[in-house]
Parts: sequence; structure tokens; C-alpha cells
Amino acid sequence: MPWKASSVMEERLRFVARLLDGEAMTEVCREFGISRKTGYKIFDRYKNKEQGLEALSDRSRRPVRYANQLPQQIETLIVRLKSEKPHWGARKIRELLVRRLDGNIKVPAKSTIHAVLDHHGLVKRSGGPRHRARGTPLSQGTLPNDLWCTDFKGEFKLGNGRYCYPLTVTDHASRFLLLCEALDSTREDPAITAFERLFRERGLPLAVRSDNGVPLPVPTPCSISRSSRSGGSGSASRSSASNRAIHNRTAAMSACT
Repeated sequence: MPWKASSVMEERLRFVARLLDGEAMTEVCREFGISRKTGYKIFDRYKNKEQGLEALSDRSRRPVRYANQLPQQIETLIVRLKSEKPHWGARKIRELLVRRLDGNIKVPAKSTIHAVLDHHGLVKRSGGPRHRARGTPLSQGTLPNDLWCTDFKGEFKLGNGRYCYPLTVTDHASRFLLLCEALDSTREDPAITAFERLFRERGLPLAVRSDNGVPLPVPTPCSISRSSRSGGSGSASRSSASNRAIHNRTAAMSACT
């Protein structure tokens, strides 16, 4: 029969008593519904005169010491060092432990030292929530030529061993490919030259969207008004701005969104 949860001690006493009367271990274990290994463990614990009847009670399964538990002496030393250096954090305290402890003693990790300090209430927490940086909202192109998107679409190696860097410009609304220029580098000057030619052919958009870097690495956000761009389709109207004005507009459009 299995052990009764309400009277574990009584059941084990009956088990030991029958063994003391001379009954065989195998038969008694079978009747009580336990293995011979468990039966011998209970009987051996009972025969230990130092424990007596307490040996028949359930023992705690909690380990005497956790495998990763910090020695009490080290924890006390960490707290004391923090009191001596109240403005020091876990990293500096660990460096001090490395110098003070014997080489045979393992120095705890910085995260462990921080956990000890936090457990003893020695970690100062910030008063309020951190403010997260917010990026500039992206412009949405609803009509053709409102918003252009530009980027270098990776690179690939040519047969002569040199690399090609394709610069592309697309219209956000129509998804029309305005430019696909094969450049030999991602430097700014060739990209500016390509944009100058594109502005003469297609006019100026309201904004250009690109990453914070090449092909237009200027960190000043801006927007180009519709009145400043050429709206006509003829070559005369598209090239009405001077070369200098086009270059200045191109350089100022790097962070347009």
C-alpha cells in the first residue's frame, strides 16, 4: 500500500517495526508500495542513533549551499567597499577586489557585484522614466514628384575586378525609377553630379528621403517648396536654375524626409 500523506511518520514506523521483527525487506517494500532502495534508505536512517526518530521525517530538498551562491565573506567585503567608496559602481569595486583578493579566490562578475549592491539597497535608481529619442516624421508623397527616395543598392564586383555602386532614385508616389547610375564609389561628388543632371531633367521634388549618409551626407533637415522647383516638362523650364543653385539645393537635401 502507498504512503499516506497525513501519517508519513506512522507509516515509516510500521515499516521499520516489521523489519525489526525479521520480515524480509523485499516483501515489506512490496506491501508498502516502495522500492527496495527507498526501504534500505529509511531503515539505515533509523539505525543512525544520532538522529533517532527524526530520521524518519521528510528532509528538505533545498541544497545546503547553492552552486553559484557567493561566499558570505565576499558579499560582506563588497558591501564594506561600497561604504568606503559610495560613488563607485560594480565595475570599479570589482577592480578593487581583483587587487585585494588572493589569486586563488575567484572574483565575482560585475553583474554579481551589482546584484549584491542592489540586494542591500546600495544602488541608486533614476528618479523618472528615460526619454527616448524620436526621429523626424517621414514625409508622404501623394503626387508624382512630391517625394523622391534615394539610396545606394549595395555593390557588386565587375569582371575587371573593380566594384560598381548603383545609385538609384525613385518617385515615392508612382514608384517610377528616375535614376539608376553606375558609380565607381560612394563618394559625395559623383552623387552630387548625378543629382544635378537629374534635377535639370526632372525638376526639383518637394523632398528627398535618404539614409543619414551617402549619397547626401548633410545632417540638416529641410524641405523644398513647390514654388522653387520647375514644374514644366520642357528643357528650358527644367534647367532655369543656375548650376550653383542646383548644387546648393542638392547639398541641403541630404536629410529631407
